[in-house]
Amino acid sequence: MYAEERQQIILERARGLGRVDVATLAEEFTVTTETVRRDLTVLERHGVLRRVHGGAIPVERLGFEPAVSTREGVMTAEKERIAKAALAELPEEGTILLDAGTTTARVAEQLPLDRELTVVTHSVNIALALTTRPNLTVMLVGGRLRSRTLASVDAWALRALDETFVEVAFMATNGISVERGLTTPDPAESMVKRAAVNCARRAVLLADHTKVGNDHFSRFAELSDIDTFITDDGIDAAVADEIAATGPRVLRV
Repeated sequence: MYAEERQQIILERARGLGRVDVATLAEEFTVTTETVRRDLTVLERHGVLRRVHGGAIPVERLGFEPAVSTREGVMTAEKERIAKAALAELPEEGTILLDAGTTTARVAEQLPLDRELTVVTHSVNIALALTTRPNLTVMLVGGRLRSRTLASVDAWALRALDETFVEVAFMATNGISVERGLTTPDPAESMVKRAAVNCARRAVLLADHTKVGNDHFSRFAELSDIDTFITDDGIDAAVADEIAATGPRVLRV
């Protein structure tokens, strides 16, 4: 087995179990523990695992927020499918909101050229990506810029969203669970996300399956606040049914 193949299996195992153990992996692959540690180091450098004592944990399971540059390279195929499915939720015309996030950024990249839309966002990188699109009017929400997420937060952002109405808000989240709803680590960003949900006629949540079952510090919405949840087919079917039972339509792509 090539190192790249072994590393892919380790990553899948970590995401499935929530943690991998060096000794167990060494025995399974019939390699030395030093080889496994080198694999974990490579995966950590790629930003998909975090080394802990005796093993590693996938970054999706940690309580901190990885930077945008790190998250952009995680679950890319799943995010692409989710973003394409989200296009079906666009209005023919009017105003939409794109929350700060790597999946919502992929929606921005794929917005159709034949619709006149106003796009409200508090994400600097999303706004910059749309500046060359003549069919779009981009409204950038101001405020204090969080370097970790490249999102505007605090009072300026909240005041702007309080006076805004959009047809659809495409939302991102760090965690989603039946018990805690939608959560994110930072309270300031949580308040902006809550305001974004409240200013929309419909809220569409875009999140890959690794976010499911995670609970973070600050809750910004209940599942009943979400009209549609688009995720990938890696989500457990029973969990998807539990989420759907709370209110949102669940699409697995």
